[in-house]
Amino acid sequence: MGTSFIPSPSKPLRPSTTTVRSRRPRPSSTVHAKIREIFMPALSSTMTEGKIVSWVKSEGDRLSKGESVVVVESDKADMDVETFYDGFLAKIIVDEGGTAAVGSAIALLAESEDEIAAAQSTAAAAAPKEEKQQETTPPPSPPPPPPSTPSKVLASVSTHPASEGGTRVVATPYAKKLAKDLNVELGAVVGTGPMGRIVAKDVEAAAATGTVVAPVKTAVESVKSVVELGSTVPFTTMQGAVSRNMVESLSVPTFRVGYTITTDALDDLYKRIKSKGVTMTALLAKATAMALTKHPVVNSACKDGKSFTYNSSINIAVAVAIDGGLITPVLQDADKVDIYSLSRKWKELVDKARAKQLQPHEYSTGTFTLSNLGMFGVDRFDAILPPGTGAIMAVGASHPTVVATKDRKIGVKNQMQVNVTADHRVIYGADLASFLQTLAKIIEDPKDLTL
Repeated sequence: MGTSFIPSPSKPLRPSTTTVRSRRPRPSSTVHAKIREIFMPALSSTMTEGKIVSWVKSEGDRLSKGESVVVVESDKADMDVETFYDGFLAKIIVDEGGTAAVGSAIALLAESEDEIAAAQSTAAAAAPKEEKQQETTPPPSPPPPPPSTPSKVLASVSTHPASEGGTRVVATPYAKKLAKDLNVELGAVVGTGPMGRIVAKDVEAAAATGTVVAPVKTAVESVKSVVELGSTVPFTTMQGAVSRNMVESLSVPTFRVGYTITTDALDDLYKRIKSKGVTMTALLAKATAMALTKHPVVNSACKDGKSFTYNSSINIAVAVAIDGGLITPVLQDADKVDIYSLSRKWKELVDKARAKQLQPHEYSTGTFTLSNLGMFGVDRFDAILPPGTGAIMAVGASHPTVVATKDRKIGVKNQMQVNVTADHRVIYGADLASFLQTLAKIIEDPKDLTL
């Protein structure tokens, strides 16, 4: 019995491109031959459960092969999921905002319209017995009302529950595509999805009214959402994934090495080529990748505790803070790509990350990670090693620093602190020291970065 859905990139995927589609039949399943279970797909290697952001289709709707049906939030991104089969969406098992484990049924797909009723009966018969028991068991007597207390303190946190400071309204990928096709301004649409997220039906409703206009900034800024201090908030899907990864990282024996690097020459280079679209992140990633070519052990990884792999590619993952979490878009083959193309690629990845539209290969293939807090004025910090990699480098801000020159005089140079956290099972102190010396030479004489 195969799943009916696959994650959707910019165009439909062929069946052979996903492993979600092949699934062994369940011997105990009561689903009829022409009624297929729609399973929660695995959208990343670390995904254990997914959240239904929105159903693009409703129960009873006809489905065509390759058509987007549901938007799923994984631990990394939102993705449209398409159907591999023609048929009818007979029964939605997991509603919008609900979560389901990878591989569990989220809906039923009927081959013909006549089988919709049979599919709905199947779903009703498969409902957990505990749920029925809860319906027949009278609820316990409510506790006495608590004594009156002073008004609780509320804190304003954002201008929109599904935005970043009111500057970006969050919508599902399909809703964004629909808005573009229908010439609807998303900023003027009120979202009805989870946390105020705009879903397809919101865009369709706005287009039908014909009164959609550009958003008024003052009006948006006047809308305030509040959070109750002292309240407990469950993890989002992404926060849950971050939590699991951080706990997993505790099992790896790590150590840290710091180094001071003079950035005067790099700063001058950046000023000269910034107008051509070059970013400092791309420069740091390029310099790091060039240093890693001479120190492949720092680009290696130990995943089983018994061996380690020298990675064949140098893929620099860079930590990016996004609404509700953290993600690491990957600059693949950073040592081989010129700085201008690398900068364009980085801007593209950041835009996709903040729109939660990254594809799995764009965030799960990193071999070395950069975490830069220098733009916030942070002098130095330590980063936690991501599972499955050998090292991560924390980059601090560059500041004018009084130093002693070679001729024994006092001078001022711009310097930054970098700290590398590494897997001590594979990488040793001398390895990191040598790598950081090479990195410092590249940054302090950056002429090769633009080749």
